[in-house]
Amino acid sequence: MASAKQQLADWQLQDIEGSSKTSACPRRRGADILRDPHFNKGLAFTLEERLQLGIHGLLPPCILDQNVQVLQVLKNYEMKKDDLDRYIFLAALQDRNEKLFYRVLTSDIERFMPIVYTPTVGLACQQYGLAFRRPRGLFITIHDRGHIATLLKSWPEDDIRAIVITDGERILGLGDLGSYGMGIPVGKLALYTACVGMNPQQCLPVMLDVGTDNKELLKDPLYIGLRQKRVRGQAYDDLLDEFMEAVIERYGQNCLIQFEDFANINAFRLLNKYRNKYCTFNDDIQGTAAVAVAGLLAALRITGNKLSDHKFLFQGAGAAAVGIANLIVMAMKKEEVPQQQALSKIWMVDSKGLIVQGRANLTDEKLQFAHPHPEVRNLDDAVRCLKPTAIIGVSAIGGAFTEQIIKDMASFNKQPIIFALSNPTSKAECTAEQCYQLTKGQAIFASGSPFDPVTMEDGRVLYPGQGNNAYVFPGVALGVVACGVRHIHDEVFLIAAEAIVEKLFEEHLAEGRLYPPLNTIRTVSLAVAVKIAEYAFRNGLASLYPEPEDKESFISSLIYNTDYDEFLIDSYAWPEEASKIQTVKK
Repeated sequence: MASAKQQLADWQLQDIEGSSKTSACPRRRGADILRDPHFNKGLAFTLEERLQLGIHGLLPPCILDQNVQVLQVLKNYEMKKDDLDRYIFLAALQDRNEKLFYRVLTSDIERFMPIVYTPTVGLACQQYGLAFRRPRGLFITIHDRGHIATLLKSWPEDDIRAIVITDGERILGLGDLGSYGMGIPVGKLALYTACVGMNPQQCLPVMLDVGTDNKELLKDPLYIGLRQKRVRGQAYDDLLDEFMEAVIERYGQNCLIQFEDFANINAFRLLNKYRNKYCTFNDDIQGTAAVAVAGLLAALRITGNKLSDHKFLFQGAGAAAVGIANLIVMAMKKEEVPQQQALSKIWMVDSKGLIVQGRANLTDEKLQFAHPHPEVRNLDDAVRCLKPTAIIGVSAIGGAFTEQIIKDMASFNKQPIIFALSNPTSKAECTAEQCYQLTKGQAIFASGSPFDPVTMEDGRVLYPGQGNNAYVFPGVALGVVACGVRHIHDEVFLIAAEAIVEKLFEEHLAEGRLYPPLNTIRTVSLAVAVKIAEYAFRNGLASLYPEPEDKESFISSLIYNTDYDEFLIDSYAWPEEASKIQTVKK
């Protein structure tokens, strides 16, 4: 018979989802408990728990509850001198005490999201070698071909439901950052938990390191990635194929794989290659599309007309632009507009000018938006020629929406729609203040990065809408994972856009908002997840059985709880200590 101590070591920590509850002892004891962010509670461990877990004496005698710990974190946070320091401070908290980290984030998501995600995450990626403290996630290199299944076994968690992967080639609007791009999967998955309550232990960030073509990084002594030029072609494809197959072999067909910040040359190609074989989506293409279309649907509540009444001009024709345009076409088709008529409403400007029929070397994605028209070299001329009702910036060219362009848009539109969606803030096509002031507050504005409210001369305070993908991907992920969806259709993202707009109320529109306030994002994300679950079961896409009658209650029951668990001793383990400890459930 195993010893009492061996029995204790063999116990598993029970599921930590749902309401506050008592847990059995974790496998680890002593100082290891304090080094494990999943279990560490810092000074919140009770005397009974300290005795039981072998950490009595390793902590000061004071016992602080979680609310006091949050206050302590906030006081430290306020002492940091800049946003990068705040990012590093919060990352250290995540590495030390996971539940406290998420309790802090959810206490004021509007305050902390710009630090853990855009725009600060862009700066953090640029400085990742300096900010790097403790590895978080899995780093897979081109030299690991043939061994990826073994690498996945190195990850300590067996039940992974969602993966975010990048190869670092197009990080936000900053370009090729190689392994420094790991900050993006880490940040995205932090929002999976903060915005909708995915269990962080079921999430895995992955960096696929195939080298970098960034010469500055290759010379950087702090660079943490492979010091070689990017590998492309068949070797690259073979690595990704092996990764996808290894994920399914280890974690199952229902494991969600979100592609993030892949370059245009790979983004659509990989999405089309894998979408019908795995549970996968590309956030830059589909998530950005959903949040942009949500903003456009909200704008229609101001303009009082339909999508098909508008003419859209994109600055940029990459993955994000094409993704948004395709979802606009899908939304127009719901208005019973024929596809060709819908396509004719959408124009694009890329680095070579307006995309028109007859222009050489157009990709298939761009070709569908090439219309008969004389060549136009730049956005300024395209705006004057086409007189669009909406301009959408996704080119990562800071200041692309010049003063003249904004004034022109206001001259032939009573309420011009101006979306400056590029990230980070330095890459935004214009600021909220520029847009509102130059149009005398008549513009319907949204941005990718957050901007402060703008006070107009007449006293109105306008709150610029932040078209943040965080409104989309956490809710999509939870809805897909909860129902066991194996292939994600484009319609999922239109459903997500519509669900977001349903949570936008008239008082929000009156303030100039096109999205619900960020402090309501958990409610919005839950609504997105529920709508996707309903769609999945209605269309036979869900593999979960039996179908839950109350899908909102079912999905709510899965949400990660940031309250600390209580670790209680079993009366059969150590009788001499069990006699001293009462097990009282909350």
